[in-house]
Amino acid sequence: MTENEATAAPAVSWVPLNARERRVLGVLVEKAKTTPEYYPLTVAAIVTGCNQKSNRDPVVTYDADDVEDTLHALRKKGATILVEGGGRVQRWKHTMYDWLKVSKVELAVVAELLLRGPQTEGDLRARASRMEPLADLPALQAQLEALASRNLVVYLSPPGQKRGVIVTHGLYPPEELAKVRQAAANAAVPADDEPAPRSSTTRGESAPGWREEIAALRAEVEELRGRVDALTAELRELRTELGA
Repeated sequence: MTENEATAAPAVSWVPLNARERRVLGVLVEKAKTTPEYYPLTVAAIVTGCNQKSNRDPVVTYDADDVEDTLHALRKKGATILVEGGGRVQRWKHTMYDWLKVSKVELAVVAELLLRGPQTEGDLRARASRMEPLADLPALQAQLEALASRNLVVYLSPPGQKRGVIVTHGLYPPEELAKVRQAAANAAVPADDEPAPRSSTTRGESAPGWREEIAALRAEVEELRGRVDALTAELRELRTELGA
């Protein structure tokens, strides 16, 4: 082995993904973590997860053909597996741990970015915490730095910015990532933890705590909505299997 071979970076196992592939994988990871009793997922459940209005950006209207074609494309890339169940309905699962070489918490962070795209660190921590525990912002930042070192996370805020840092995933095709970077550079985004103006009734609370608490509550509501969506899809499929 030459010196160059010995010091070369490990080979990357993943490849860039289009928008549908990102949404489908995000849903598979999310549902595996939040509703494991219904995982692996049927195509119908994945369609419901892709199209749900909570915790998604943008909101989409995929149909079963869209999702099934995407699942087969992802299988060719090594990111999904078709599970042959005992019933008539086939189910799918992701292989993201091996495909991305990530931990449970890292995968939760990436999945949240796949589902919603660019977001502030504060919002991301609250949303990803519904899948895996992230005690505070420094805990998230440590995960982001590790993911960024492998190009799985991209910082969109200027270097050195401390407040309202915006991040996204690194799974975009190069031309799409360039557009995302340009859009972030052009946008005037207020810092998400700027102190709120104090009033005579303010007891020293600052905006960051309130914003993070609100984001956490929103994430909890989004998770509950996702569970309802999953239950609805499972009930629909059960009726189909029973011929109801």
